[in-house]
Amino acid sequence: MTVAPVQAVRDLIAASGIAVPEARALLAHVLGVPREALISQPSDPVPAAAAAQFRNLCQRRLQSQPVAYLLGEREFFGRRFAVDASVLVPRPETEGLVELALELLAGRPAPALIDLGTGSGCIAVTLALERPDARVWASDISHAALERARGNAAALGARVNFVRADWYSGLAGRFDLIACNPPYIAPHDPHLAALTAEPRIALTDERDGTACLQAVIAGAAGRLYDGGVLLVEHGYDQADAVRALMQSHGLHAAQTRADLAGLARISWAKA
Repeated sequence: MTVAPVQAVRDLIAASGIAVPEARALLAHVLGVPREALISQPSDPVPAAAAAQFRNLCQRRLQSQPVAYLLGEREFFGRRFAVDASVLVPRPETEGLVELALELLAGRPAPALIDLGTGSGCIAVTLALERPDARVWASDISHAALERARGNAAALGARVNFVRADWYSGLAGRFDLIACNPPYIAPHDPHLAALTAEPRIALTDERDGTACLQAVIAGAAGRLYDGGVLLVEHGYDQADAVRALMQSHGLHAAQTRADLAGLARISWAKA
């Protein structure tokens, strides 16, 4: 029986076939060490079993599986959220939505908030932790996503009320803020080809990319307190349409903020 030679950290990473930062993250995960340790000790040998596990993860990455799914987690707002194929991978632009929500809620005592289509729960859980006085709800049509979000809330110590709902269907009461990152990619958009590992239902409405945005915006005025805010993430080319929808459905003072890449990504309006 031939025994595979023991390889050093640097050699395994160089032969991985994927981007070095990703390879380093996966190898650190397998070895249970900080990524910095791999940088400072590149000549350290990697046990054969760990090397085999690492190669398997790299192969899955080459098949377009997100690194976050391979690690089982993604950092969001400085916290680690468990993720799997039942939910979207949290993205930096959504951190911008949370930051804006906190700005808009400043000065409002004990606000009532809801995160529609919560997925991993990153929005709802983060808002609950950043505003412990808030009453926070989170909804999703996917049972699997709700279970993942509940797990994240429990692991991070966030008080969030979860409900299975299709946008506003089955919800009661009014809110100071409605936040939503709905499916907004059109089914023919070429960007979908790189996202096949993530749940399609969370990416596209299978229509023109605005159907879910329209549903969320159309029902908002009846679910917000006077002066309450609807806050949505949308596609880089949808800001004008989103603001027009907001105004046509009884909301006012519609505005848009760009993300860190300078793309018009988040819009909001008041009831």
